[in-house]
Amino acid sequence: MLMTVPGTTGIPHASAQTRRMPHKIGFVVVSSSGHEDGFSARELMIHAPTVSGWRSPRFCQFPQEIVLQMVERCRIRKLQLLAHQYMISSKIEFYISESLPEYFAPYQAERFRRLGYVSLCDNEKTGCKARELKSVYVDAVGQFLKLIFHQNHANKYNIYNQVALVAINIIGDPADFSDESNTASREKLIDHYLGHNSEDPALEGTYARRSDYISPLDDLAFDMYQDPEVAQIIRKLDERKREAVQKERYDYAKKLKQAIADLQKVGERLGRYEVEKRCAVEKEDYDLAKEKKQQMEQYRAEVYEQLELHSLLDAELMRRPLDLPLWPLARSDSPRHQKPVPSLPQLEERGTENQFAEPFLQEKPSSYSLTISPQHSAVDQLLPATDPHPKTNVAGAYSKTWSYREDALLALYKKLMEMPVGTPKEDLKNTLRASIFLIRRAIKDIVTSVFQASLKLLKMIITQYIPKHKLSKLETAHCVERTIPILLTRTGDSSARLRVTAANFIQEMALFKEVKSLQIIPSYLVQPLKANSSVHLAMSQMGLLARLLKDLGTGSSGFTIDNVMKFSVSSLEHRVYEVRETAVRIILDMYRQHQASILEYLPADDNNTRKNILYKTLFEGFAKIDGRATDAEMRQARRKAATEEAEKQKKEEIKAVQGQLAALKEIQAEVQEKESDAVKPKNQDIQGGKAAPAEALGIPDEHYLDNLCIFCGERSESFTEEGLDLHYWKHCLMLTRCDHCKQVVEISSLTEHLLTECDKKDGFGKCYRCSEAVFKEELPRHIKNKECNPAKPEKLANRCPLCHENFSPGEEAWKAHLMSLAGCTMNLRKTHILQKAPALQPGKSSAVAASGPAGSKAGSKIPTPKGGLSKSSSRTHARR
Repeated sequence: MLMTVPGTTGIPHASAQTRRMPHKIGFVVVSSSGHEDGFSARELMIHAPTVSGWRSPRFCQFPQEIVLQMVERCRIRKLQLLAHQYMISSKIEFYISESLPEYFAPYQAERFRRLGYVSLCDNEKTGCKARELKSVYVDAVGQFLKLIFHQNHANKYNIYNQVALVAINIIGDPADFSDESNTASREKLIDHYLGHNSEDPALEGTYARRSDYISPLDDLAFDMYQDPEVAQIIRKLDERKREAVQKERYDYAKKLKQAIADLQKVGERLGRYEVEKRCAVEKEDYDLAKEKKQQMEQYRAEVYEQLELHSLLDAELMRRPLDLPLWPLARSDSPRHQKPVPSLPQLEERGTENQFAEPFLQEKPSSYSLTISPQHSAVDQLLPATDPHPKTNVAGAYSKTWSYREDALLALYKKLMEMPVGTPKEDLKNTLRASIFLIRRAIKDIVTSVFQASLKLLKMIITQYIPKHKLSKLETAHCVERTIPILLTRTGDSSARLRVTAANFIQEMALFKEVKSLQIIPSYLVQPLKANSSVHLAMSQMGLLARLLKDLGTGSSGFTIDNVMKFSVSSLEHRVYEVRETAVRIILDMYRQHQASILEYLPADDNNTRKNILYKTLFEGFAKIDGRATDAEMRQARRKAATEEAEKQKKEEIKAVQGQLAALKEIQAEVQEKESDAVKPKNQDIQGGKAAPAEALGIPDEHYLDNLCIFCGERSESFTEEGLDLHYWKHCLMLTRCDHCKQVVEISSLTEHLLTECDKKDGFGKCYRCSEAVFKEELPRHIKNKECNPAKPEKLANRCPLCHENFSPGEEAWKAHLMSLAGCTMNLRKTHILQKAPALQPGKSSAVAASGPAGSKAGSKIPTPKGGLSKSSSRTHARR
């Protein structure tokens, strides 16, 4: 039989009626594939706030396996898993069996049946600081449950690639009651058709007549956050409540219900104290551990006394902490006998104590009232005043007249200041806590003078009353933790005066030497802003954070790089502009102090990120802090450099054009001079009786251009109109066809054609070195390689676009270069003629006009072949 003690997985239930409902099923660990020292799978058999659970070995092989045996064959209804905060398995599979498989019992061949699996989140959103509680609803019968853990989620904390399970809870009912459950369902269906109301409103929320009801006391969260002893008392009271309901003692049931609700909060607080005590022991702070122990004993004794006063608990159930074993279900081989180490999640929960319920100090509508606070004797006086002219301090605090409320606080201030040094510590603590209760009420007051009086009283208690009477830091922490949430709420007040006063006092209180070392206030200021919080509240919290960061810094102050940056980055998404602007300012201030560590919390600096104006502002601010040029400054510098380069290039081009114009003027002058020199001999020859070239050939002047190619100077009887077209198109050595537009152009003007006239002119650019037309895609590489032959100025040399050579200047030099054997080697028409034409016989050669194109008449009509003759060629020869 499985031993059952408070906090363990084996919880006995009172009656058969209760056992027919799904309830908590006890279990033992049969086997596991391995564990880290101090974290055995047997830890899963204990449910308490201080348990650490199971961990796999470091750098283990996956999957890992755990087999559990339930105390009885049962029908499992619900499984609950409490995962570790960073040792998280990516997937957990579940298998069930009626008996152990053959590798445990060789004579049994039963195998496990797979139920399914659950996937666990990687916990990145919480920064691996919260534990996931996973609930799985199943319907399977068996006595053995196997869990298979797959590969862990990777994160920076899980350096050994482990998986862990803090706790597991099995909820079900005995398989023997399956038939009875079916019978109950049939009876319920019959009642429905007969018109009977099986749901009594008075029994709402109880187990009665509900076969699928699961008590919240069987939930895993109940045991994991409850003091084990208080949890046992709560279960006993719950049984009595159910019995009272069955006997229709509804007043007594209502009283028990209220007591259970109060005790749940008591159990949570005692569980927290236990975790804090274990942490103190781990840190070897034995004074704090002793203080926590005494605090727990005193608190527990007062609660039990209250229960006895209200006749809610028998003497047999009033077990003191010393009567219980330190570790439930402790075994001789349990690691708990070696080194009790509280798990990390409890350390995290310690910092979020405000999330747990506080002991009751407010009035209850029920006749039952459980006052569970060390200062109950002082608080008992805190009753609303009915006298319009109160005569006591506490009655004045509840007066409807604001001046009486203010006077009450000032009178309490005076009373506390006058308390003698020798007053017993217990009386001092009780008075302090009762005063804090009044201060909390006064902080919420809408009258400014009452609000300011409460702040004055609070400051005196922290800076004078506690140091004067040498009270512990716990009392200072109590003062701060009980008042700071309300003070923060007042920073969102509609009154600007109250907002400023509250914010200034919080900043002042955070700098008190008694408060500064506790590091409490910073932890409140880095809590994420709620989406529905007021604009004033969000702005005040951001402003306080910015100011206190400058005062306290991030070293041992409660502010860390991690919590400040996570809060600030999340605030960049806030709907209020001023909040986002303050967040930017905080991040820039953090960058000044910590540089590269801040960048881990921000997205990568790229164009997509910079589309967000806030991130653009941040990254440009980082650049200024580092002494680097910002993007705007770099763009401005590039624009300035481009402008200067363009101006420089423009000046160079103007200079080059001016040089070209000067060269053209010189060439024009030379041509005019040559033409005038040529006219004089001609006139002299005519006057002297010498025949003109046309006359020498026996050709009249009006027929001189007949059968003549005006480009190469060749004359032939076949040069009719059609023959000349064919000659131009295929054979003239001075012409070529453009490969891009198929026009016939002069070779001497091919470069100009490609740059200005060709249909593909947009695809060409001019090389400044060789002055030739080059495809724009190839132009950068062409210029970079510097392999082209540099061109000389036009007055010094002509430039052949075919062979890329420079040769003598002048028009006649073109004919010599393109038509002579020693000239251009890339003129394909000349090469073709030399290879195909037979040797010329004397006397039968074609007549070639010595003057060539120079002999053509200005304005003469130039025949055009099928492909067309380029405009530049036409203009050139028309000009000639």
